[in-house]
Amino acid sequence: MPESKDNFTETIEVISKSQRRRDALELKSLARDLIAMNASRLARVPLDESLRAAIDEARRIRSHGARKRQLQFVAKLLRRSDPEPIILALEALEGDALQLTARQHRAEAWRDHLIESGDVAVGELVQERHNADVQAIRQYIRQARTEASRDKPPAAARQLFRLLREMDEAEPLPRQAVNRT
Repeated sequence: MPESKDNFTETIEVISKSQRRRDALELKSLARDLIAMNASRLARVPLDESLRAAIDEARRIRSHGARKRQLQFVAKLLRRSDPEPIILALEALEGDALQLTARQHRAEAWRDHLIESGDVAVGELVQERHNADVQAIRQYIRQARTEASRDKPPAAARQLFRLLREMDEAEPLPRQAVNRT
């Protein structure tokens, strides 16, 4: 290691060609994801104007070869900038989607448990959530069972699901029903 005049040692970090290639492929994959992303989600990602314009241009291109060249250009722009804020924003968006999916599954599980078990399940829900609208829940359960026995569309089950989803948005439903089903 060479020493400088001030007796400080300098270390130069050498990045292998294989690592540079892996990094380039990761940025190319990130560019592909950004191009494929829908406009509303892309608007929530922090991009500079030149990168956003290149992504928009890539979306407009229909020729395979030209689109591939534009993908390479978007990846090049990502290499020149700091991709870390973009990656963090995408991870946050994915986390939001996972939370929404979990919320949907909890509401579905509670709906199914309520329709199957009736008053027992209503009691479990009320024990956890004192602010639950018991009368509406019981009414939807009765209607859902009637609709199911008559082979009608599950309108009441959908209404029960909406009510449970609203309850979950205010405060997450307990996971108790998820474990039983």
